[in-house]
Amino acid sequence: MGARWRQVILQGNPSILYLPTYGELNMPTLNVNGQEQKVDIDPGTPILWALRDTLGMTGTKFGCGAALCGACTVHLDGQAIRSCITPISAAEGKKITTIESVADGSDPIGAAVHAAWVKHDVAQCGYCQSGQIMSATAFLKSLPKGKQPNAADIDSAMVGNICRCGTYARIRAAVADAARVIA
Repeated sequence: MGARWRQVILQGNPSILYLPTYGELNMPTLNVNGQEQKVDIDPGTPILWALRDTLGMTGTKFGCGAALCGACTVHLDGQAIRSCITPISAAEGKKITTIESVADGSDPIGAAVHAAWVKHDVAQCGYCQSGQIMSATAFLKSLPKGKQPNAADIDSAMVGNICRCGTYARIRAAVADAARVIA
């Protein structure tokens, strides 16, 4: 089954751009925060753009587009991944968890991380924070029950997330505090 094409009108000119439409039968289905969502976009589209542009979930941020900064971090079946380079085709049949779900209080570990972020006043400009929180949450979920990470463990887990404001000491303190709370 091939793609059908839909006409897009830019600045009043209907012949500028044509984008494929995949139709109801071929639309990829994503499980985002426990909800099944059909998305009428190319299966090669990065998860980030499906979340932000198609589903209107803007908590996940675009930083570099090359999986270098971590601002776009989401969980795919519980693992922290960079959504700016991961196509939606890789997420079909898997569970995507975003900052909207982790920060809403329904996830006890996410809630502990979020509370520690506030307690330690981690955010400065705030742009990287959703990715930082997602990485910290995945890290703490990966630890054996009761294990308290040391500073080197935390730094190693968070190395893929860049904070341009340099709040790394506060990030480390918040992750350690959240680990104590959930132990």
